[in-house]
Amino acid sequence: MKRIIFATKNQGKIREINEIMKGSGFYVVPMEEAGIDLDVEEDGSTFEENAIKKAVEIMEASNSIVLADDSGLEVDHLDKAPGVYSARFAGVDTPYAVKNQMIMDKLADVHGEDRSARFVCVVAAAFPDGRVATTRGTIEGRIAYESKGDHGFGYDPIFYVPSHGCTTAEMPLELKNRLSHRGKALEAMKQILMEYAEGIFEDDDFGDQ
Repeated sequence: MKRIIFATKNQGKIREINEIMKGSGFYVVPMEEAGIDLDVEEDGSTFEENAIKKAVEIMEASNSIVLADDSGLEVDHLDKAPGVYSARFAGVDTPYAVKNQMIMDKLADVHGEDRSARFVCVVAAAFPDGRVATTRGTIEGRIAYESKGDHGFGYDPIFYVPSHGCTTAEMPLELKNRLSHRGKALEAMKQILMEYAEGIFEDDDFGDQ
């Protein structure tokens, strides 16, 4: 299988990505496994800007194809916050259990469809030849009244999907990957990689796994 770098240190994310990549011929590794120790400042105003910046900077450091994503939770009642600041909401080191409770507290007097929210994910691919591609995926839902579920990570325990009657943290991984914002964006990116990356991989430092 061909290995490519994903700009993350989050092992939970890597597991989800590799589940989605099954059958593609690609295997994703985190930055540290590829010998990359680089912190990219996510100072863009959109998910696209942040994803592209991470992918390009790490591609330039590694001279390999790099995937990066930027994703977040948009809560309509909070003017789509935390949005691009989802990971930094209430502080980078604040546990998500605390962040999730803060969001539910802000919506304590809000009910029904007024609790509407969505997960957004943009995946960017940066190629050593200078080409950049992006894909976007979303999933619509509502903020739950209480945290539920042990699967997933981040805001999953408070993101309720009415059509399935559960939070994304309660979903089996296969179902979540099919429905999720990241799953949709990665499925689209997988097609781009399969169609356009074959020739470039011939000179990839990683080679075959």
